[in-house]
Amino acid sequence: MKLSVVIPCFNAADTIAAQLEALTKQKCSEPWEIIIADNGSTDETSNIVKQYQHNLPNLRIVNASAIKGSAHARNVGASVAISDNLAFCDADDEVTTGWVAAIIEALSKHDFVAGNSDYSKLNEPWIVKCCGVREANGIKDYVYFPYAGGNNLGIKRSVHDRVGGFDETMLLLQDIDYCWRVQKTGIKLESASNAVIYFRFRNTVKGMYRRCWRLACYDILLHQKHQKMGMPKLIRWRNLSKDAAILPLKFLVKVRDKETFVRWLLDLAWLGGHLQGCIKYNYPVI
Repeated sequence: MKLSVVIPCFNAADTIAAQLEALTKQKCSEPWEIIIADNGSTDETSNIVKQYQHNLPNLRIVNASAIKGSAHARNVGASVAISDNLAFCDADDEVTTGWVAAIIEALSKHDFVAGNSDYSKLNEPWIVKCCGVREANGIKDYVYFPYAGGNNLGIKRSVHDRVGGFDETMLLLQDIDYCWRVQKTGIKLESASNAVIYFRFRNTVKGMYRRCWRLACYDILLHQKHQKMGMPKLIRWRNLSKDAAILPLKFLVKVRDKETFVRWLLDLAWLGGHLQGCIKYNYPVI
């Protein structure tokens, strides 16, 4: 078995069929498997997955409901994987036809890889303009370590086990934390540019706003955790106060239509989430 594809899911009945359909169309001559790690779905997710087992004979579904969150689901899926190579993708995206083969090829050369995203298929153009710049498409540079989203990662199982998998105490941003902890062992995050997935954004302004706020709140927890591991202090009061002072001016100068308003609104959500995180996690911003 050359690759074990782990897909965490929770109440994914609206999207998982499209992802599984995409996986039936993979152009790959090597043996590989799919593990659906169900985090406690109460909808038709399980029944939909079972319907695809005749087209995907190496498709399994496992119970990963003991702890809430995709981190636990990914770890459970990885723990039962047959292959020494692991790949992670999400139930609400769609892989392209060459994705599995590209991940296998990349992991034949490297221990830790990240693919790229295509936003055009599953999102309206205005959503891409609002949200595209905020996502980690492929490997995103950062002053600490680069990182990539957990929806398109490949890794040697031995490396995954060495770092203890994903942090199950983190409901969000556990993928960034995972990338950083792997790289702290000396293993570089390499690009698998041919491993492309079609990425799905939230499709309502409310959904985008809430997600951005929650991510910003968890961003404080992420930084707090890694400062104890040698990360420099990057979130300070002067930066937050500067952002707060600039936001009203940006509204007056830049907001001209729905797209620019939503982008401003997401800036507001990021600032608000950061402030909430500082209070919630007792983060010293001085």
